[in-house]
Amino acid sequence: MPAERAGYTVTMFLIDVSPSMGVTRSVELPPTPSGERRTTEMTNLQWALQFVKLKIQDMIFNGRKTDQCGVILFGSEETDNIIHEKNGGYQHVSEYIPIAPPNSATLAKLDALQPSENSGDPIDALIVGIETQDIYLNKKRTWTRKIVIVTDGQSPMEIEDWEATVNKMNGLAISLTIIGVDFDDDEFPFHEEDKSTIKFENEAFYHKLTSVLDNGLVGTCAFALQEIARPDMKQTKSALMGTVLRLGDVDVRPEEAIEILVKASKCTVLARPKSWKKFGRRKKTDEQMQVDEDEEMAVFAQLKMRSEYYIDRSTRDGEEQDKMDTGSDDEEDKDKNLEKVEKEQLIRGFKYGSTYAPCPDGQFPRLNTRKGIDICGFFHAKNFRRELAMGEVQYIWADPGAPQQQVALSSIVQAMYEKGVLAIARWVSKDGMDPKMGVLEAQVDTNIDFLLWVQMPFADDVRKYTFASLENLVSKNGESVTKHPYLPTEDQLEAMGKFIDSMDIMDSGEKDEEGKPIPWYDTQQSYNPAIHRTKQALFHSAVVSDIISNPLPPPHPELLKYINPPRWALKASKDAVAECKTVFKVKEVSKKATKVRKDGHVRAMDEDEDILLLDKRPAASYKDKELAASQVSPKLARPTKKSAASDSETEEESDQEPLLLEKRPFNALPTPERSMSPDVDPGRAPGRIIGSTYPLRDFKTNLAQGDVVTKAVEDMGVIIKEVVLRPFASRRHKEMIECMTAMRDTSLKEDEIDAWNIFLKELKESCLKETGNSEFWQEVQKLGRSLSLISQPEAKKLGGHSDFSESASEAVG
Repeated sequence: MPAERAGYTVTMFLIDVSPSMGVTRSVELPPTPSGERRTTEMTNLQWALQFVKLKIQDMIFNGRKTDQCGVILFGSEETDNIIHEKNGGYQHVSEYIPIAPPNSATLAKLDALQPSENSGDPIDALIVGIETQDIYLNKKRTWTRKIVIVTDGQSPMEIEDWEATVNKMNGLAISLTIIGVDFDDDEFPFHEEDKSTIKFENEAFYHKLTSVLDNGLVGTCAFALQEIARPDMKQTKSALMGTVLRLGDVDVRPEEAIEILVKASKCTVLARPKSWKKFGRRKKTDEQMQVDEDEEMAVFAQLKMRSEYYIDRSTRDGEEQDKMDTGSDDEEDKDKNLEKVEKEQLIRGFKYGSTYAPCPDGQFPRLNTRKGIDICGFFHAKNFRRELAMGEVQYIWADPGAPQQQVALSSIVQAMYEKGVLAIARWVSKDGMDPKMGVLEAQVDTNIDFLLWVQMPFADDVRKYTFASLENLVSKNGESVTKHPYLPTEDQLEAMGKFIDSMDIMDSGEKDEEGKPIPWYDTQQSYNPAIHRTKQALFHSAVVSDIISNPLPPPHPELLKYINPPRWALKASKDAVAECKTVFKVKEVSKKATKVRKDGHVRAMDEDEDILLLDKRPAASYKDKELAASQVSPKLARPTKKSAASDSETEEESDQEPLLLEKRPFNALPTPERSMSPDVDPGRAPGRIIGSTYPLRDFKTNLAQGDVVTKAVEDMGVIIKEVVLRPFASRRHKEMIECMTAMRDTSLKEDEIDAWNIFLKELKESCLKETGNSEFWQEVQKLGRSLSLISQPEAKKLGGHSDFSESASEAVG
């Protein structure tokens, strides 16, 4: 049987709406987060329609105009079908949805279906479906024909001359699928108790009917709903793109060069989840509000990106636009200075240092390249660095309609295969396009020889980083160290080797026909959870009317097959893990206790005690102040190293903390008034230049001294998180808001945009935890864009770059 084409299919759904389909049933829902079981009540018709709607959803999802369907009801109140109009009969069978590509209106019509008070004959519906489909496909004989019957088997039917119907279905190559509500299924397994006589006989007839068809199937609805959620791959056929394969210089030495006409097609392609579109609630006009006074209906419209261009006339030529802060007081004045310009009035420019190089044509002249694949040389396959392969793989075939070209390409492929070499090639997809460098690998199949192409990086694309050796340690004296906590011992190496061996799953899967174990992991059965879970959520949300009362079911077992390691592997490695813990001395690291200072403090201060109560510290003597003042310099002060002879762990005085300060004039005599006031601990931890006592003052002081913007922004972010998460932090909320405002403004102007965005996301996560500070985050949200993520349009105004769009920045809360 030839392979079925994607699309070019008409599926007829024959749905039973007889009174028996109105019987209610209890359907199990996904359990609650606490593990409690949930159920809901729905009719057999509603339950069975989920299968029909999911099948139609798949057609809508693929977006093929040649994938069409129609819906016929049997057991309906009225009679409306093409056979009844011509010859009469075929009562209570109606064409509900004509054959057409499905859309959202198709699903809406299915949701409106209700059980009727009349019974319909499924055989009459089958004959009507065959005739309706045949008339529609009168001139489309190559299309695929499918019929799906959804019924509970409780309706009486006349089965006389059913063999003639079977012969016609086989003649038209129609495949029949019967989805039965509570039908018996040995494979599922399911067997209904107290089955009625008519249902038992109808079910037996359905099995007999499908057995004599060339393509027939009967299944129970529960199993069909489970299998429809199984991940499936979308089979696509790549189009062949013509190009030229060259070996040698065909222009300078044509007698030593050859050209082969080849076709290129995709071998692998990156699959992405379905993209989501954003919608916003549309505001009603006064007329609409008067019309819809009694009816509340929310109208949504799709949000689309629109760009507008403005010139700030308030800044002089060449002046940095450092005052584009959205939270400034003179925002209205800035809006007045902004002049709107059309895109046609602008030209593209590339940043060149602090200025821009204009490019009126939108891009600089390209290289004068020629379309084709040029082989530059060959190298041994063993020297191929697989980690440098980038992008997608493509097939290179000989022209199917040129036997001479096929022989020429085959000779090159055979030679490369026998020599075990790969070819370095330059690919230009179109005349004048930028070239790509890649590698060609020979593939010799039973009936065809071809090449595989994969793109390789240029020298500019490769980043090389060097790291210190993990095996060879050298002391400060230049001597090689053989024993060190960083060097593994023989026992540790042996224990880790056992652990790795115990996790081997290569020959631990199911056994094949010959009784040999196969690998547990199979790439052809490993599906992308992001793609298929998104698809399942999309289908489910479109099928059910209330996502809260009928939540998304769990993923299909095939999707979770390789999420977790197999249980037998975890059990086999249990002893090896225990041995590794013993040999490596693995233990939980306890929280580091704060060291007690020995510089005159009576006791160590609590984390927030400097805010609750300022203990008086002994005033520093005049001699100590003079020594400290003489050691302060405009550069970053380094903490003094401890003496080798001293075993004290006393930390240095706070005056020695690394902070950029100006040299103040030294007073020869101490000031009595100043010496009487207590010295306040700045709260600067070792290695920080921002303290927790006066963070904003420290921040501004350091920015005014030198090029320590990165360090100041980093320390300010740490201090804000520490203070906000402390007990009784509500008294400092306003101060922390001011610190965040200053930090954001500095990050935007000084190109520390990534640091701000990372800090804000971490702050949100910390505040929204159970032990966090949700009240502070609510205050941040109230301020809106002035304290949100820095977006790309906002950063672009000052020559910076951000990974977040405007909408993503607004949704930070």
